[in-house]
Amino acid sequence: MRQIVLDTETTGLEVSQGHRIIEIGCVELVGRKLTGNHYHQYINPQREIDQGAIEVHGITNDFLADKPLFGRVAADFIEFVSGAELIIHNAPFDLGFLNNELQRPDSGHAGLHDACTVIDTLVMARAKHPGQRNNLDALCQRYGVDNSQRDLHGALLDAEILADVYLAMTGGQTALQLSDNGGDGSDGLVQGERIIRLPADRKPLPVLHASVEEIAAHEAQLKVIANSSGGKVMWRDLAERKVAQ
Repeated sequence: MRQIVLDTETTGLEVSQGHRIIEIGCVELVGRKLTGNHYHQYINPQREIDQGAIEVHGITNDFLADKPLFGRVAADFIEFVSGAELIIHNAPFDLGFLNNELQRPDSGHAGLHDACTVIDTLVMARAKHPGQRNNLDALCQRYGVDNSQRDLHGALLDAEILADVYLAMTGGQTALQLSDNGGDGSDGLVQGERIIRLPADRKPLPVLHASVEEIAAHEAQLKVIANSSGGKVMWRDLAERKVAQ
């Protein structure tokens, strides 16, 4: 399954007040692995950014002055996300802004309703942790995801962090899965409810084979189990079935 973890930054909180998108960040997951494929775009909103929003994400009007309008990047964005399952934290907020932009005359698109399905990680988190704080920072702390670089909000960084949170939140207590982080060539382990990063230059794990003495001791123990259980030894049954197949 192809999934796109998505986040946006905006000029303010209410699309109904004419606020618009200024940044889109997306990272791709295929089979629960980060592929390294991503989409990132700053956008000129053609309006002033609220001071409160600047304090959150640090993006200024001067910085966006030479960036493209949404209509110029709409087709590339739709092409990147089309057919994928979108993973968004507080999806109504981002979808409201995205659909507003896509449905403007200069964009010429119908919106994301027909292009993608959506998972809202805020809804998931509230169901798993009722009555607790479930913003992205709280989830990072709860699931052991490193968000130390998140001094300011940023769409691409937040999408990368949300991908780790989503994998941890949906991994379950017994999950153990290798996943390529797509950034520096290293792997990640999704173990229980924590993301553990493994260095790219790590040595391969050694393979330790049982010695003759250990095999003999194991066989002797199986005989003891067989004598006390009337011949019911699960390990031998499984081995015989595998040989028969």
